[in-house]
Amino acid sequence: MILLMAVIEHPDMPKSIFGIQGLNPWNILLMFVVFAWAISRSSEDLQWDMPGVVTVALMAYLLVILTGIVRMLADLDNLIDMASAVGGEPPTLLSLVSEHLINSLKWIIPGLLLFDGCRSSERFYLGLFCVLGVYFLLGIQVIRWMPFESALSGENLTARSLKILLNEVGYHRVNLSMMLAGAMWAVLVSSYLTERAGPKAILITGSAIILFAQALTGGRAGYGTWAIVGLFLCLFRFRKYVLIIPLAAVMIVEFVPGVYERMTQGFSQEAKDSNEQLDVAQAMEDELDIYTITAGRNVAWPYVLEKIEESPFIGYGRLAMNQTGISSLLWSQYGENFPHPHNAYLELVLDNGVVGAVPVLLFYLIIVKYSVSLFVDSRNRLFVAIGGATLALVGALLVASIGSQTFYPREGAVGMWCMIGLMLRVYVQRATVEGSFQVGETIHDFPWASGYQGNET
Repeated sequence: MILLMAVIEHPDMPKSIFGIQGLNPWNILLMFVVFAWAISRSSEDLQWDMPGVVTVALMAYLLVILTGIVRMLADLDNLIDMASAVGGEPPTLLSLVSEHLINSLKWIIPGLLLFDGCRSSERFYLGLFCVLGVYFLLGIQVIRWMPFESALSGENLTARSLKILLNEVGYHRVNLSMMLAGAMWAVLVSSYLTERAGPKAILITGSAIILFAQALTGGRAGYGTWAIVGLFLCLFRFRKYVLIIPLAAVMIVEFVPGVYERMTQGFSQEAKDSNEQLDVAQAMEDELDIYTITAGRNVAWPYVLEKIEESPFIGYGRLAMNQTGISSLLWSQYGENFPHPHNAYLELVLDNGVVGAVPVLLFYLIIVKYSVSLFVDSRNRLFVAIGGATLALVGALLVASIGSQTFYPREGAVGMWCMIGLMLRVYVQRATVEGSFQVGETIHDFPWASGYQGNET
């Protein structure tokens, strides 16, 4: 089920069976897996042992999502009118519930299943292999469908990545770039799990392949995200590897020159002269094309911030960009379609206000704290690897959210949620034996069995 995430968005993957919305192979498999899990955990007499603070934060997170959807549906007529104003297909009650409620919640389930079920080394490593495998398979697809000649110039890289990746892989290049940015570091950190040359070489090679694929996506926000996440990980623990970032960047620019051109689009007079749309250049500085640099965000964000100031505490409900008329305004004045603010933090506050944003951001803060706790714990290689891998994927979302993404769970975030589940399982299992070990003492035989007590060692 997890590995299918690499192809679930492919156009050839059935989205429905017999015309029934939601009846597709992945959802059917999910139902069988959940059913099998419910039976197995009962026979294994498993207890839900997720840390209380995480459980409460997660429930608050889901409550924010549910509340936003209820508020959105309460203003359904207005939402339909606004969708028609921008030339879109009017949504229906069924489509909104399916897309924004069911599809938001179901992507979290694999992570919860991994947390509850991976109580043995065999299960854990199978889960970790599948999560990392998703990103490797996505990277292979990107390399397969992006012809190398398209990466020789920034213009070709921009045009072809936008069209080809969506049509052949199924994920938008912006999402792919973010996903692979964190995945490259997650796979590289996972190589710390073993001292054996063979497996370590495979993981390092896999991370290099993912990095090359990420370069071919043409996602500028992802490029910056890759560098920031890597710098954070290296400075936090692997300081001697900090040179990997500039070295890898130089190699990518050397072999994929289109990346440099893509990164510098809008920073030259030529780029500005070539951008004739929206007459936005009149409001820009002579040297820079701010519209191209920000991909239009400099036009949309002021309207979003103005609307947030009108209701800063409770927001407007899900799809507030459409409900409040911002999308239709941008369409009528600039000819640009902005269904979301291209900033996950602004979207979160616009939809749910500060009251709704705090629980969501608190959840991610807790996950980062737990991940760092494992990442800096040298007593077992597993702690370092799973903590660092989780930091990489969660950090990629948090950094990339400045220029895109969303905090509402979706397809591209399944790998991250799965890694969070694995990380929390290791965190809980570590807590069962911490009292039996001195600080700095190596935990060679990590306890996986449910109900393990440290004093039984």
